[in-house]
Amino acid sequence: MCGWCSTEAFLKQGESKSARCDEIKALESKGCSKVENPRGNITIDENKPVTNRKKDGSEKLKPDQITQIQPQKLTLKLRAGEQQKFSLRFKRAEDYPIDMYYLMDLSYSMKDDLENVKNLGTDLMHEMQTITSDFRIGFGSFVEKTVMPYISTTPAKLLNPCTSDQNCTSPFSYKNVLSLTEDGKRFNTLVSQQQISGNLDSPEGGFDAIMQVAVCGEQIGWRNVTRLLVFSTDAGFHFAGDGKLGGIVLPNDGKCHLTNNMYTMSHYYDYPSIAHLVQKLSDNNIQTIFAVTEEFQPVYKELKNLIPKSAVGTLSANSSNVIKLIIDAYNSLSSEVILENSKLPEGVSISYVSHCKNGVSETGDNGRKCSNISIGDEVLFDVAITAKGCPSPGKSETIKIKPLGFNEEVVVVLNFICECECHKSGIPNSPDCHFGNGTLECGACRCNEGRIGRVCECSKDDVRTEDLDANCRMDNGTDICSNNGDCVCGTCECKKRDNPEERYEGKYCECDNFNCDRSNNKLCGGHGRCVCRKCVCDANYTGSACDCPLDKQPCMASNGQECNGRGQCECGVCKCTDTKFQGPTCEICPTCPGVCAEHKNCVQCLAFKSGELKDVCESTCKNFKPILVKKKEDLPQPNSQPFLTHCKERDANDCWFFFTYTRKCFHIHVLCLTSIPECPAGPDIIPIVAGLVAGIVLIGLALLLIWKLLMIIHDRREFAKFEKEKMNAKWDTGENPIYKSAVTTVVNPKYEGK
Repeated sequence: MCGWCSTEAFLKQGESKSARCDEIKALESKGCSKVENPRGNITIDENKPVTNRKKDGSEKLKPDQITQIQPQKLTLKLRAGEQQKFSLRFKRAEDYPIDMYYLMDLSYSMKDDLENVKNLGTDLMHEMQTITSDFRIGFGSFVEKTVMPYISTTPAKLLNPCTSDQNCTSPFSYKNVLSLTEDGKRFNTLVSQQQISGNLDSPEGGFDAIMQVAVCGEQIGWRNVTRLLVFSTDAGFHFAGDGKLGGIVLPNDGKCHLTNNMYTMSHYYDYPSIAHLVQKLSDNNIQTIFAVTEEFQPVYKELKNLIPKSAVGTLSANSSNVIKLIIDAYNSLSSEVILENSKLPEGVSISYVSHCKNGVSETGDNGRKCSNISIGDEVLFDVAITAKGCPSPGKSETIKIKPLGFNEEVVVVLNFICECECHKSGIPNSPDCHFGNGTLECGACRCNEGRIGRVCECSKDDVRTEDLDANCRMDNGTDICSNNGDCVCGTCECKKRDNPEERYEGKYCECDNFNCDRSNNKLCGGHGRCVCRKCVCDANYTGSACDCPLDKQPCMASNGQECNGRGQCECGVCKCTDTKFQGPTCEICPTCPGVCAEHKNCVQCLAFKSGELKDVCESTCKNFKPILVKKKEDLPQPNSQPFLTHCKERDANDCWFFFTYTRKCFHIHVLCLTSIPECPAGPDIIPIVAGLVAGIVLIGLALLLIWKLLMIIHDRREFAKFEKEKMNAKWDTGENPIYKSAVTTVVNPKYEGK
């Protein structure tokens, strides 16, 4: 949260008045002793508790005495960017009064439906007694606009739009047959007197009727209670724009035009749009139940999605199930509460969080509503209101929040904080503002007309710009305020950066706190602060970018030595002097032998007086002296101590000897086993020779057997082939094909063998 520093001597050289506005912590860190930080608040003006009313109780309350939402009025003081939160409590009251208006399509296709609606009043009264003891019902009907091409305007059809054998009433747009009443029998009587009418096209003018029912509150008799509108039809609907077919182009005005309970302006105003209808139904807290046939279910379900607090029920072909449909739809509507707010002032936003039954919480659009609420259930809504600026300085704005379908609402009065408290105690013509040329308020001068400067020391008319600019050039250069500020009355006022943490400073705005060296993409390596383009490092850090830590702990090797004794620690990183070693602590040597191979010769000469170094052992192997042990069990066990290495090496006689190597700080500890080295036994010559001879003989015999087997197989194949050829041979015993007989035989063609 930002604040304003009202300390007079707060600004440094080169800083503009806008530098007084900054985050509270930033102002305090700069040494501001007086920080103005006005905060918003919430005042609850009206807070009647929700009503705990029982249906069977003796207490009989009027509708305006029942409270279902709490609190009812609040006053909020809003500061830009500061969110104000409050909670709304909603509880469905038991035995809440209900007004229901039955609006029915009386076109010819609804003839059989009218018969079943005639007894609706008393039957519905009886059913609704299980829900409320205060129920009123009304009835209205509609057909279509009384112009072509919706109806036939021939004189005969205007009298009877049906066929000659059917007696129908004249077509009409909308008629209020019965205003809301508690008398169910009167409902039955009036409905039984109604007659079917007719029209030409399939869609009906139901939207005209709904609009009049919504806006003609006095004629319909709506009370400030639960208002239900049952819309019963077996057809579609006309909406805004369809009136052009009848030459009607004037938009619906959304006003009441009932004369003698008849809508008289259907030929003058177009059908209302869906949006217009939604607005009027919402403004008048009317919940709509669409009782339509199955054929038109998809159409009216899409319409339901556009009209909040509405329901769709499937009407049987003759409306026999209308009572059950109304009861089910009412239970569905009343079990859901949806909060809606009026238009918000510019720059003001509102958000909701719902806390419904079973601990379920929702945000966003779902935060406005709760479902499956039974009578007596209590739900909670958290409301947050935020202002981005000061839309109405010195004025109040009012918004209203109400649950859709209910007559109650919460009034929220918004007052905006546009000035600091210190503004009220400003000193006009203060001597601190250059001999009274301005008003001293909140630590700064607000100059009078024609005066400029931090303390209003200059006049716009008396001072030339060239003279002023000369005082804003550093070292007689050409850049005014180092191109980082503006010259105001001969004094540099540095520019503000987009990032409030970054700023220009100095007499000529030549300094800044964001152009210092960086390390790891951080200003001053994250270990210092930038002062006039140079890093001032924290303790234990040095370098131009504060990237050189003085702590040598990262250089300590596992043996406790700095850089493993193979290098120097510079800025927390080891620089290895021995090129064979590498790594962060110079402990890695890819080309070096292991410690076992490295110390093998010294251990051999010191412990066993043998090996390559036995003649120069004392001079070469003076760094350590092995400790001799007699048993292998006396050697340290693996992992028994840190930095321990177990070694097993071979001498010139191919015998194995064992020792352990440990390096602690600067001391080397070697324990060597002095028992007889493990030498491999020599080979047994006789078994080897015998095995070799036996192998040669066996291999030879095997080869002979294989050769003999192959020959036998070959001979048998050849003999079988010979036998086959012998069987296939056929000796020809016929005549010589070259021989020709000397006898010629002639047959008489006429001879018949007799």
